[in-house]
Amino acid sequence: MLRMRRVPRGEKRRDEIAAVAESVFLELGFNDATMQIVASRAGASKETLYRHFGSKEGLFSEVVRGRSERIYRSVEREIGQRNDPREVLRQLGFNLLNMLLNEDPLCFFRIVIAEVQRTPELGRIFFEQGPHQLMKDVAAYLEYATGEGLLNCSEPALAARLFLGSVVANRHIIKLLVPDFEEITEEVIRHHVDAAVSMFLAAYGPRAAQQHAVPAALEPSHA
Repeated sequence: MLRMRRVPRGEKRRDEIAAVAESVFLELGFNDATMQIVASRAGASKETLYRHFGSKEGLFSEVVRGRSERIYRSVEREIGQRNDPREVLRQLGFNLLNMLLNEDPLCFFRIVIAEVQRTPELGRIFFEQGPHQLMKDVAAYLEYATGEGLLNCSEPALAARLFLGSVVANRHIIKLLVPDFEEITEEVIRHHVDAAVSMFLAAYGPRAAQQHAVPAALEPSHA
């Protein structure tokens, strides 16, 4: 019988405070959020917060780390679940774009971007824990699918960047900057992702290698 790991009280309390801090940062932004507000809402003292996180920047870094992990881990579940690349990429792409266009992640992105100039480490943490890790995981899946003969990706890392870029496209940046520019429904997201997947498979599907190969009769003679 498996036993669940008992979370130490200090670690549990740290996570509870970080969860409260996340809601405070989302509500007030980084500049207007204070350690006193977080401490009051968490039912803790400011001394406790400083002991756990060192500073407001340290607390925000912890929130960034946890948030980015949750955001992107929820997207990665489809990788490796099915052998059909079209279905894997369609579901992965839908989960990603649907998540990125929700208000909470958008608000969080805005806060991180606004703070990066003053605290570059926050951007690095968010990138490494989120987008960069997702790119590596997608590249690993594309390499696996290529090895199985399901895809033809000679450069999986580049292919992963191109796929994720075509899925996110400009919809995310538009939503970040002009939230009411266009209405994004589930149907719109699925249509967009289907087009991105079809374009990707046209370039990297197993038939792509055959289409781009030079027929033997057309190869230059070296006689």
